[in-house]
Amino acid sequence: MLFSLAMADNIFPSNNKKRALHVAGLVCLMLLMQMGDATQFKVGGSKGWTVPTDPNEVHYNQWAEKNRFQIGDSLLFVYPPDQDSVLHVKQEDYINCNIEAPIEKFSDGNTVVKLSQSGPFHFVSGNKDHCLKNEKLVVIVLAERSNQTRTGSPAPAPAGEESPSPPAGTVEINPAPAPVSEPPPPSGASSISISSISSLGAFTASSLLLLFSA
Repeated sequence: MLFSLAMADNIFPSNNKKRALHVAGLVCLMLLMQMGDATQFKVGGSKGWTVPTDPNEVHYNQWAEKNRFQIGDSLLFVYPPDQDSVLHVKQEDYINCNIEAPIEKFSDGNTVVKLSQSGPFHFVSGNKDHCLKNEKLVVIVLAERSNQTRTGSPAPAPAGEESPSPPAGTVEINPAPAPVSEPPPPSGASSISISSISSLGAFTASSLLLLFSA
């Protein structure tokens, strides 16, 4: 951005510098608007934060695997404050349902937790019996924001948990065709970053041409 402004300063007359700055400011505003598309996820859906109906079911992690969590998103935990609470804990405490040394504790009944960094976040109920009945959750936060569909690709299964097993029954196995060598596709983050830069560059160039050709 600084390089672009320096070029504008050398190319365009002094009375047009303000216009160049206005265009650059508009581009920055568009970029900030794109990055600010945060989402709030209600944990457990309509049932909220409560003991799963089937204690043997990994209910909350199955819910988490169906969503894509990104930096800036938030989790909403809704629960009766006189019966339950939410603890943000370390992975080891999550696995063992240890509620003695949480990173954070919430008991207001309407807890909003912002996902401010990438990586795993571990949550358990503040009631140990509830935690032992699988009222606990792991979410994996992606490193970069994107405009891809949230439910298009589920998040990876958290550590210490198994992915849902396929349904029982006879499965017919067909031999797979021989693989065809193809160049690997570009990563989602790279393609999105390149696309964003190209779009912003094209917008800046066209805006400058329109302004200074008038």
